[in-house]
Parts: sequence; structure tokens; C-alpha cells
Amino acid sequence: MTEHASAADLALLRAAFGADRAGSAVRTPPLGRGGVRAFEAEHGIVLPEPYRTFVAEICDGFSDGPPHHGLIPAAALPADWGAGRPGQVLAEPFPLSAAWLWDDDPRPEEEVEALLERVFHHGSIVLGTDGCGMYWHLVVSGPRRGEIWLITGEGAVPYGAPDGGSAGEPGFAGWVARWAAGLPWWSE
Repeated sequence: MTEHASAADLALLRAAFGADRAGSAVRTPPLGRGGVRAFEAEHGIVLPEPYRTFVAEICDGFSDGPPHHGLIPAAALPADWGAGRPGQVLAEPFPLSAAWLWDDDPRPEEEVEALLERVFHHGSIVLGTDGCGMYWHLVVSGPRRGEIWLITGEGAVPYGAPDGGSAGEPGFAGWVARWAAGLPWWSE
């Protein structure tokens, strides 16, 4: 797989997480190329760009966001994730191809619950939380690889896609750009 981060995306990410933005924020040091390759080998994936270069060269977490409660390291889960949940299975494809509100799904509860397990735990890393069970995920395997999704207790919606209703550009750099500009995630 040959994939490279664009110079524009990397410049945006460096500016968004640079010394001017840091203030009292805690910036987790980058993993380095070797650390990223070890993470990828352990999980059987290749992280999508520009996130891959971001965690290798810029930082692997930032306490002031995005999202609201901070960008967590690639191998971490948010503090409010809950005990006893299964770990992330990153090599399994992310199961959704479009937004899904499971509260409105007519299928039997057992069928929906089996699908929910995969939505929360397959093919994506958790970037962080906005609280109240709202988690931002970066899809790392499957057809929607490279997209950001908001997954909540009620449903899942892609960020920056026509079916997601957001105003920003899709992908990690587009998501960060909207946060860095102080703009809301969704169209008004």
C-alpha cells in the first residue's frame, strides 16, 4: 500500500498542535516511525494517512482536543469507555457503510446487539470522547478506511460525508481543521 500524507495536511496538523496552541495542554510525544510500525504489526493494519504521520512525527495525544475531552493516544481508550468491554479488533473491517440509528432499527434486539459489538470494536481506533457516551473513531480497516465516525449509544454517523450532515472535510485532517478553527462539528 502506497499512501502518503499531503504537505498541506501535515502543515495543518503541525500548526493545530504546535507550541502556540499548546498552552497548558499535555501533548503525548509522537511514537516515531518504529513505534507506529510496531503498533501496526501488533494489530495487523496500516494506519491511514495523515493520522499515521501525525502519531509518528507530531504527537500521539493532546489533552485539549479534539474532541472535547482530548485526543487520546492510538493504543488507548477513553476513561469513560467502561470496564469489561472487549478490546478493539483493528484488523476486522469496520462494519458500516452508511449512518445507522439503531434505536430505530426494526430488527430483533439480539441481531442489533451482535452488530453493535462490531460497530464499537471492529476496524476503528477511538480518537476520544465528547462525553455522555459520544466517541469519535478513525476507521482503520474496511471500505470506509480513513473516515472519522461519531459513535454514540443511539447510532453512528460519518463525519464530513454527505450522509453525515457535517460541514467539514472528511478524514482526520478535515476533522482537526474544523476543531482548530473553533467551528462546530455539524452543519447549522
